[in-house]
Amino acid sequence: MLHYRGKAREILSSLGLEDFDRIRVKRGGDVYEGILIPRPEILDDEHIIIKLDNGYNIGIGLEGAEIELISKGSRRKERKLPELSYREDLPRVSVVVTGGTITSRVDYSTGGVIAHERPEELLDLIPELADIANLRYVQLFAEFSENLTPRHWREIAKTVESELKGGAEGIIVAHGTDTMHFTASALAFMLRDLDKPVVFVGSQRSVDRPSTDAVLNMIAATRLAAQGPIAESVIVMHSSPSDDHAYALRGVRARKMHTSRRDAFLPVNDLPLARISREGIELLSKDFRRRKEGASGVHLDDKIDERVALIQVWPGIPQGFLSSLDGIFRGIVIAGTGLGHVPKQIIPEIRDLIRKGIPVVISSQCLYGRVDLKVYETGRRLLEAGVIPAMDMLPEVALVKLMFVLGHTDDLDEVRNLMLTNLAGELGAHLGLNMFPPCWR
Repeated sequence: MLHYRGKAREILSSLGLEDFDRIRVKRGGDVYEGILIPRPEILDDEHIIIKLDNGYNIGIGLEGAEIELISKGSRRKERKLPELSYREDLPRVSVVVTGGTITSRVDYSTGGVIAHERPEELLDLIPELADIANLRYVQLFAEFSENLTPRHWREIAKTVESELKGGAEGIIVAHGTDTMHFTASALAFMLRDLDKPVVFVGSQRSVDRPSTDAVLNMIAATRLAAQGPIAESVIVMHSSPSDDHAYALRGVRARKMHTSRRDAFLPVNDLPLARISREGIELLSKDFRRRKEGASGVHLDDKIDERVALIQVWPGIPQGFLSSLDGIFRGIVIAGTGLGHVPKQIIPEIRDLIRKGIPVVISSQCLYGRVDLKVYETGRRLLEAGVIPAMDMLPEVALVKLMFVLGHTDDLDEVRNLMLTNLAGELGAHLGLNMFPPCWR
């Protein structure tokens, strides 16, 4: 079979070549040798793709290229996945699969990634997991994280509670990285009296790529879920561009800070809880909720109100914009500038919204540091208007928390009290000088 079209197909067919044949290509004084692999159908017909012996794919233009067959290849037949065996000496860990890159593979018809058809494929690619825990797979969704909604958060939380009460010693949630910190925060609030690890894990590059981060991330997540003492909703991802260890980050204190780096996740106003390698766990903090042995006492509290908006102010934000949200949302989180400021022309609108019973929470676009509305005149006017400072919460965490709080009360005084109460580690009593990336990385 040959997954090429047009000019490329004509040339390759004339040479009797098929997908996965080993070929040698000479072009412009350079010589390349590797496996001819399918080219995405949506791309042009002027190039071919070969996989080099180092595992990387390169595209080669056909103009002036000499191609010769080295040996015939064949598409690898589908492997029979090994049956999961149970070992009495290992704890049981449930893997709740929601989708994302970590449960994906390359789709050569488009050049993009698609979800694994069966979650067991991940275990087949990372056999080391079988020596850490007895894994039980729960296929919940096959969605990339940008498509997940608060409804999905509820379903994930409900499944995690069920698995923990069913005897799992820890939970792994395989999740896309783009909105992982939203979901990890939601579960931190919804899972009350959590006494086992709930570990969110993802990857920036799919597991079938040479540069994947999925293998180390999944090994580290499994080790923490099976053996770690941390009974919180945490995120486990690479700690550096190298492939040596991963960090465990508190879910309500973590954020994706780079589009593509393997170490994209950083703690914000916090420090990593642990460093995890293939060999073991090194605790970096003593400040966490601890695992309890025996049956789990966790219970689900998933009452949330989705009608909350997260707005980032900008220079020149027009008057009337915030007022237009009245009747659509029951709560608003504003990511302000600096210490939590907004342009003065919208403060009257904020006051009117609060008078109508819509709580307004002020966070900071700076992310690091604490909102302080008592320093400048703008902040004092916001306090007079009745806003709730987010303190050192991330804007996204403030959004999720306000949804959770409004699911329990619409009394403005109670909303204020709960938003200023530390429920799941989202608020810190002290921000150390070392809680800024250049200081600890």
